[in-house]
Amino acid sequence: MVIDLNGDGWMLSGWTPEYWRMRYSAELREPSSAEIRPFPVSVPGSVQTALRRNGLLPDWNNALNSRFCEWTEHRHWIYTRQITGLPGGKRWILECDGLDYSGWILWDGVEIAAFRGSCRPHRIPLPESADTGNHELGIVFDLPPRWLGQFGRTSQYSIGKPRFYYSWDWMPRLVQTGISGPIRLRDADERRFRLKRFDTTRNSFHIRATIENGRGTETIRLTLRDGRRIIRSAECTAADLEHGIHWIQLPVEPWRRNGDIAGSPKLYDLTLETEGVNLRLRPGFRSFRRRPCRNAPPGAEPWCFELNGKTFFVQGINWTPLAPDPASVPLEQYRRRIDDYRKMGVNLFRVWGGANREREEFYTLCDEAGILVWQEFPLCSSGMENLPPEDPEAIRELLEIADAYLDTLVSHPSLVLWCGGNELFHTGGAGRPCDGSEPALAALGNLIAERDPNRGFVPTSASGPTEYCNAEDYGKGVHHDVHGPWKPSSLPLELDWELYWQQDDALFRSEFGAPGASAPETVQDYFNGDSPWPVSAENPLWRHPFDWWLEFDAFQTEFNRAPKSVTEYISWSQLRQAKALGIAARSARRRFPECGGIIVWMGHDAFPCLTNTSVIDFKGIWKPAAYELQRIFTEIHPKMGENENGNEKFHMERQGAAAG
Repeated sequence: MVIDLNGDGWMLSGWTPEYWRMRYSAELREPSSAEIRPFPVSVPGSVQTALRRNGLLPDWNNALNSRFCEWTEHRHWIYTRQITGLPGGKRWILECDGLDYSGWILWDGVEIAAFRGSCRPHRIPLPESADTGNHELGIVFDLPPRWLGQFGRTSQYSIGKPRFYYSWDWMPRLVQTGISGPIRLRDADERRFRLKRFDTTRNSFHIRATIENGRGTETIRLTLRDGRRIIRSAECTAADLEHGIHWIQLPVEPWRRNGDIAGSPKLYDLTLETEGVNLRLRPGFRSFRRRPCRNAPPGAEPWCFELNGKTFFVQGINWTPLAPDPASVPLEQYRRRIDDYRKMGVNLFRVWGGANREREEFYTLCDEAGILVWQEFPLCSSGMENLPPEDPEAIRELLEIADAYLDTLVSHPSLVLWCGGNELFHTGGAGRPCDGSEPALAALGNLIAERDPNRGFVPTSASGPTEYCNAEDYGKGVHHDVHGPWKPSSLPLELDWELYWQQDDALFRSEFGAPGASAPETVQDYFNGDSPWPVSAENPLWRHPFDWWLEFDAFQTEFNRAPKSVTEYISWSQLRQAKALGIAARSARRRFPECGGIIVWMGHDAFPCLTNTSVIDFKGIWKPAAYELQRIFTEIHPKMGENENGNEKFHMERQGAAAG
């Protein structure tokens, strides 16, 4: 039996830290006990969104208002809910898919457990007295870590709290707290499936699963359907399922990527049923592997992607959160944004390691859109030092997070690659990326090899001999998967920028970009009470959160004067971004299969930056750069067509060279 606790019925209050411990049991409903008196909220959702909706916080998206929201980090926040008519005679477990970040669980005013970690679920047994009558559930959130932001030392940072909350070059500080995922009460003795492994080829699948509280002898029926039509059905025991079931030679259509002219991303229904317990999956049948790029240096990772026996050029977007408080983002906003990228011709998302994994619906939407997913674990660079932690407790927590990622994501056909994290590298020179021998990354690699061996794993992005691609190192064979650049120099693009990309020898570009200002409508809506004029780093609005992407000097160099208006600067900036990304994308695409693909940094804004490297601004308005990418990503290029139709010859040539 499961009791759903999502939605309404919750109360939220804000407390001076620790004061609730003195007042809670005796005077929970006394309004003066809490600094922020209890008010009704819905979950999942963040404390910040609840306060904003109740007029207790300003809209942090307007001008510099985010600075007036930081006080929320300095309170304890308590969610409470009345539990009525709880059936007796059962042992109950509180299941929380997301608690952001740490705190305590209360039952009838008594602390029964502590929790820590935003990126994994929590299961808390309730007291045996939780059987009949009315009860009160309380979830208390402690103060978040003081700083986990863009700058610092990765090896010293706590794992499990998304770091982008603390400000990034595209996000001001807004450290979310709250119930960030679905929440429920479950009968501890209830039987249910747990998926351990799932992978497919073009006409087969392999599955391993267990039944919690089950028996090894019980019979399980597996049924594969296309709509109402049964493709295949069979029975096995629970013990058989735990060891693995493999169905082959299935009469199914392949799952295809977005942009494949051969067809659409076909999905099927697979159900596992036994004695009232069932598990439903929506598999897509596809084979995936990475192949060496043509003329790749010896020992390089394979950076040509192959789906269903056909190599293709990766046209990717680095996926970052849709908002500072992802728990409160409506599903429709995910649908709109993913559909934007589908229309743009995008065929892969790299889910960036500075945040948590996305919610389950995101991956389902990617399955339906035919957009592949490169999933990173929550590790990210810090500028001063960029190595993953080595202490055993941090590695243990990281593996728990990775296990939770695997539990929920392995059945999605869109997921094709795991990655240890973003920009983990040894400092010095251009930076030497971690190679997987580091203890944390080695542990992750071993876990993937055990639980999801048919998907790839790369230790970090970028990877290879060097982190960044420098023109002076062209021709040396050191540019494998690289990051950057993110900003053209101030000279006209036809000179240095175009020359840089014409000489490019990178095998893959998993992150690069160029800045462009937000649309005039967005600037008007979010800065109408404060003037973005003058366009200058002296204006605090252009430094919020950073002034990295303001190209005032480039404008002056080109025109020998300052902008005459904000509108003039926006127009110039947007066209410059479109031209810069167009030069880069066309150049990389022409080099396929010497270059396996590109992933643009970044796709969309989670905050209305005046200027940023996004191609879709905060209001969802496509910048000219998005239209330019769409033209490039959706055009039929003669060389691309030749390579895509001639894959077998290409692979035979590669194999022959390897054999020689």
